[in-house]
Amino acid sequence: MHSVRLLVAVATALLVALPLAGRSGLPVDGGAAASTGATAHAAPRVGVRHADFGGTQPSGDARHIADWIADSADNGALDFVVVDKRAATVYVFGSDASLRASSPVLLGSALGDTSAPGIGERPLSQVLPAERTTPAGRFMGERGRNARDEDVVWVDYDAAVSMHRVLTTNPAERRLERLATPSVEDNRISFGCINVPVAFYEMHIRPLFAKTRAFIYVLPDELTPQQVFGSYNVPAPANGRLASALP
Repeated sequence: MHSVRLLVAVATALLVALPLAGRSGLPVDGGAAASTGATAHAAPRVGVRHADFGGTQPSGDARHIADWIADSADNGALDFVVVDKRAATVYVFGSDASLRASSPVLLGSALGDTSAPGIGERPLSQVLPAERTTPAGRFMGERGRNARDEDVVWVDYDAAVSMHRVLTTNPAERRLERLATPSVEDNRISFGCINVPVAFYEMHIRPLFAKTRAFIYVLPDELTPQQVFGSYNVPAPANGRLASALP
């Protein structure tokens, strides 16, 4: 499914020298594939830190994982993206865990938190309906090109899962209409890739990955965030005000 595997492999090899954990398109520190063996990260430091969602009201899981990233500095000095599958929403954060933008997304039509073995090597016609999942986990996202020679952000390269502009090649799927409805039940339509509105991709996703990489945290459908990421609950601030994510 990858017409540019060799070029991406060369680029990935060059990026190994960068002081960043993980490799493009692969889970970092476990992920859903190793969820049963997930180990919690270090306990919260003195003086808790929280993510800043501004006026946005995220789900409990999205706030949990964003607060954990802010408090543990799991993202290092990188910007990061949180994909809440249950809420069919993507959140883009700066490195200080402040929200830059959010948007509805389309996801894999099948529920599940792992990818079928070898799915990235198969043509779409051979991907079974039950295998059309968007895998959960912590990934190092990186810009690249897909088999249609479109620029995308690879989430899990080996599983051929990317984040890209919403596809409208099959009118019967009504992908634009699905993005526009307030319901999340109709946001399951893809083979596993994360579809975002074109304007959102151009304004927020493409610029974010144009010159660097960033972590992508995909929340699970069936597991818990703690199982997938080894995350912990960050205590709420005693005065009701959120502390900055930076010291």
